[in-house]
Amino acid sequence: MSNLSSRFRLQHLLFAVTIFASAFLLFQVQPLISKFILPWFGGSPAVWSTCMLFFQVVLFGGYVYAHLTTQYLSPKKQAILHIGLLIGAACLLPISPSDSWKPTGSENPAIQIVLLLSVSVGLPYFILSSTGPLLQSWFSRQAPGASPYRLYALSNIGSLLALVSYPFVFEPSLSSPLQASLWSWGFCFFAGVCAICAFGLFRSGTSEPGEKLASDLATTSDADTSPAGSTGSATDTAPPTWGDRVLWLGLAMTASIMLLATTNQVCLDVATVPFLWILPLTLYLMSFILCFDSDNWYSRKWHVALLTFSLMAVVNTMLSGSDVSIVLQVLIYLSALFFCCMVCHGELARQKPSPKYLTQFYLLMSAGGAGGGLFVGLLAPYVFPAYWELHIGIVACLIVTLAVFFRDKSSPLHAGKAQPAWIAILIWVSILTWSLQSHARAAINTALAVSRNFYGVLRVEDEAHEEDRSLDRRGLFHGSILHGTQFLSDDKRHLPTTYYGETSGAGLAMRLHRAGEDRNIGVVGLGVGTLATYGTKHDTIRFYEINPEVIRMANQYFWFLQDTAAETEMIPGDARLSLEHEALQNYDILVLDAFSGDAIPTHLLTGESVRLYVRHLKQNGLLCVHISNLHFDLRPVILGLAESQKLHVVSVQANKNDELGTSLCHWMILSREPIPRNITDAAEELDELGEKKILWTDEWSNLLSVLR
Repeated sequence: MSNLSSRFRLQHLLFAVTIFASAFLLFQVQPLISKFILPWFGGSPAVWSTCMLFFQVVLFGGYVYAHLTTQYLSPKKQAILHIGLLIGAACLLPISPSDSWKPTGSENPAIQIVLLLSVSVGLPYFILSSTGPLLQSWFSRQAPGASPYRLYALSNIGSLLALVSYPFVFEPSLSSPLQASLWSWGFCFFAGVCAICAFGLFRSGTSEPGEKLASDLATTSDADTSPAGSTGSATDTAPPTWGDRVLWLGLAMTASIMLLATTNQVCLDVATVPFLWILPLTLYLMSFILCFDSDNWYSRKWHVALLTFSLMAVVNTMLSGSDVSIVLQVLIYLSALFFCCMVCHGELARQKPSPKYLTQFYLLMSAGGAGGGLFVGLLAPYVFPAYWELHIGIVACLIVTLAVFFRDKSSPLHAGKAQPAWIAILIWVSILTWSLQSHARAAINTALAVSRNFYGVLRVEDEAHEEDRSLDRRGLFHGSILHGTQFLSDDKRHLPTTYYGETSGAGLAMRLHRAGEDRNIGVVGLGVGTLATYGTKHDTIRFYEINPEVIRMANQYFWFLQDTAAETEMIPGDARLSLEHEALQNYDILVLDAFSGDAIPTHLLTGESVRLYVRHLKQNGLLCVHISNLHFDLRPVILGLAESQKLHVVSVQANKNDELGTSLCHWMILSREPIPRNITDAAEELDELGEKKILWTDEWSNLLSVLR
């Protein structure tokens, strides 16, 4: 008996280590590879959404594989097939993508990202995706007296640990190539222990040895972990109904939509960085861990109540707009996400079926996750003119919650009982839905033009000034962030507005540096083309812009590009990639202003990128970098870059002026030679540089180090 007990514990430990390792690697590779390719596609939040779409679809594929092999292949054939795939995946290591996958500017970014990920991490990720349900099925076959659902909770703990450790341990201390190398070695370890599990299945041949072991251990085996009073349990052998399957799918899809929609919401105006990707995903996984570990963590009454209040807070925040601070907005959105996931995953845990239907259950859950990813990452950008996914996710959350109450026989609302309560609930849901619909339509109805693509939602709006019509302006918005404005009156439409006034760093350089001479000027980030107003007949200005819709709207709805005396040229695509492929431009001035609001494309502020910029400058050329930001102090980064390239640097601040339409802004000017005296003397305010210096590289950057 003791030998059997030891065998059981050893077997349990082996399966636990394998599942934990697979889950850790599965979720470690997501931020790793996404950050690796982020600079290649302009640093857009859509890069992460597209990566998540890929990961969720492949996860679904892994669950399909696990379900089909366990249903239609004998244990020996399962073992042989899986060992073969493990060997094949190991042969594709390491996972670092080749530079040949860098876009040239003409490809569809979403398709390019999916193809890149398929080639670099597709098969290893597929194998890792299938591990959870597959090994739980193998475990149930070899030890049917023990519940496999604790292994599912363990896998989520491994996933959570991978996500939490990445921004605080791996990202700050290890370069991206080293992270990829360590991950590849970790996959080799996983492949080894997984092959041992498969070999054990091969030796068992059938479930009989496992059944005998379970029988001998009947007095010591784990008790069933299904929640008391649940609508379905792990010991219930009744097959799931179609209603059960639809609800499993709907609950999983709703949580997935809320995850991706919330991630978009918190990334758009802050930064596209692993920390902000990981935070929502961490809450998502925490809800899985809690709900599938024990029924004590999920209380339908309390969590539905908390979900109700959090959704009301989200709707109120949407309607309030910029009146709510960014930090409070993030907290509200993340709270709603967490309680939504607790309800969705808590109800899934209450309805988990017998291990006999385990792979089917996981298959439908993964299908829901993939469906949510397809909806947010692929369908929504082409169907909706604005970010309406969160609105739809909230409504879906309300619908599936009501469906749970309607179907659960133990609920006082079962099958339409308590009609007054149902009437009150439906009235409340209708009011909330109407508020969401009104908010979604408001921006569309008040805008002169709206456009959405891979890079986000752009909106052109006119702002009327009641007291002085000469101050009427037209603005281009990226989400809630202003890209640039232009006065509508003929006598003011030539004025450089917002962050580009005459006393701004860029304005000083454009006005004073080699004024009257033939100049070659480069501008990274078009906006509405405001800097073109400084152009003279002696100037050639090349604008680099990754978003084709920005180019279209700047030409169609604004006049800076039409009115300039300079010769202008538009270079579509990511500026850094364009500069890498171009001949030396010998710029007199190069302006770096590709930041959409407070989002930081870190790949434009690395040592490698600044080395590239300097190479395209003349000996006395100026590099003007816009660093205005509410959340991050980028001065240490610019100082670190200046020191690494032995550049002179000054920091220029300009104040707000409503009459001129300018905003408070902060620029830094760098040059191989001392900054011209006429520029520093004309500056409204020269900011103290400070002593802290941080050098970002393509292999290492950490926004937490510059958080205000």
